[in-house]
Amino acid sequence: MGDMFQQPILEVENPAVFEPVKAAIEATFAPPAVSRFLENAERARLRIRDFDTLRQQGLLGEAVKSGYEQLGNSDRGQIRELYLRSVEQVAPELRKKYLKVYAYY
Repeated sequence: MGDMFQQPILEVENPAVFEPVKAAIEATFAPPAVSRFLENAERARLRIRDFDTLRQQGLLGEAVKSGYEQLGNSDRGQIRELYLRSVEQVAPELRKKYLKVYAYY
């Protein structure tokens, strides 16, 4: 009973496409870029957790928009997890400033 659940580490199926998509998401959430991304999402009236719409509209960059489609299901799942984890790690003051994009309604 003392063992905690550990998420299994999945192997990346297509590293040549996965790595640029991952790097683009990490760059989007880097401190100098994240507020610009949140501002663009707010201007487009999109919710921050609506990954597919944000991706399709190009707000996450061209590498994510085109590369994500080339990934298999496992790699897509890992990218979505990375994205959602990044969304939750945005600084509280930015989350408060862009409350509309973070709100659930």
